[in-house]
Amino acid sequence: MALDRFFKNAKKGRFSGCLIMSEVRFCFDRKIRDAGDRKGWQKNGMSKHESLIDSNMAWQAVANRDRSFDGQFVTGVLTTGIYCRPSCAARHPKRENVRFFAKPEQAEAAGLRACLRCLPKDVARDDAAVKAVIDAIRMAEMAPTLEELGAITGYSPTHLQRIFKREMGLSPAAYARALRSERVKEALESGASVTEAIYDAGYGSASRFYADNGKRLGMKPSAWKNGGAGVSIQWANVETSLGTMMVAATDKGVCCLSFNEGEEELSARFPKADLQVGDDAFQALVSQVTASVEKPGDFSHIPLDVQGTAFQEAVWQELQKIPLGETRSYADIAAAIGKPKAVRAVGSANGANNVAVLIPCHRVVRSDGTMGGYAYGLEIKERLLKKEAPQ
Repeated sequence: MALDRFFKNAKKGRFSGCLIMSEVRFCFDRKIRDAGDRKGWQKNGMSKHESLIDSNMAWQAVANRDRSFDGQFVTGVLTTGIYCRPSCAARHPKRENVRFFAKPEQAEAAGLRACLRCLPKDVARDDAAVKAVIDAIRMAEMAPTLEELGAITGYSPTHLQRIFKREMGLSPAAYARALRSERVKEALESGASVTEAIYDAGYGSASRFYADNGKRLGMKPSAWKNGGAGVSIQWANVETSLGTMMVAATDKGVCCLSFNEGEEELSARFPKADLQVGDDAFQALVSQVTASVEKPGDFSHIPLDVQGTAFQEAVWQELQKIPLGETRSYADIAAAIGKPKAVRAVGSANGANNVAVLIPCHRVVRSDGTMGGYAYGLEIKERLLKKEAPQ
């Protein structure tokens, strides 16, 4: 079971696991704090001596503010007399003013004091707090409050929320909701009734489940149990200056926008949905979408019905922040969502976007300025960017 693997890894200090929500895998790609998984950053293994630390790799980790190295070494800044985590958000010192220490105690023995901003001595304590929160949420029948979790860990609620979200990518409350939703889905798949699944998962009422999951699921749990059967999607093809464009939408919003595709491709994306050719009311939405493609501007008035993993949705939200007429690199997006090492994963999330233009994945290019890929061909990507360029 996906959650069991996740919790086993969490107890080992490895935050890597998956929750299945809304018929997609809701994955948490977390850093690994096991020094054995970072082979090569220290020469000849763990050592008490700075001379045995690979200073070039350590400096690169500092330059990237790579949190996966937190707890592996600390960075001493000789000019200020402080030492920090590799991921410290403070301004980077000059390389010649830096020394690396395997442990905080060694930095203090050299006369340095701990940074009050990143609190480098609290790494192990933070990890323990995150694991304690995971265990508490998992074991509780009702999700514990942030205040209760703070009392368990000895952290203030505000600080606990910050470190948990930093490590897990979502708040304790969002994690608890994801856990309960996963339990509902597993119960449905094992044959339980919708009502039994909802209450057995820890929801106090069916309305609470719908409030937590209605936007993400886009369908009732009974439809979810049947693989999405009964969900209606209207669609239409329309000719544009970029070629044939397909627009598809549920009653909540646009769920697919693509080029040079038709019913066959839409059916492959939504195999158990009831696909219907759009009616007159749907044509009004198609007209809005077409106008936005032909004359790019603010797309926020067009409703969307999209869902993906937590990571994918974070990427898609960041794409929607890219101003008209500008581009960002995959590395820029990765850094903006707090995952600077996840450049390839950002590319994969781009490719998983079903709603072209309105979620503007075409505005992401390679770091060297070249186009990179695009699901509907580089010619369409180039023409979209040209349309959006300042006149």
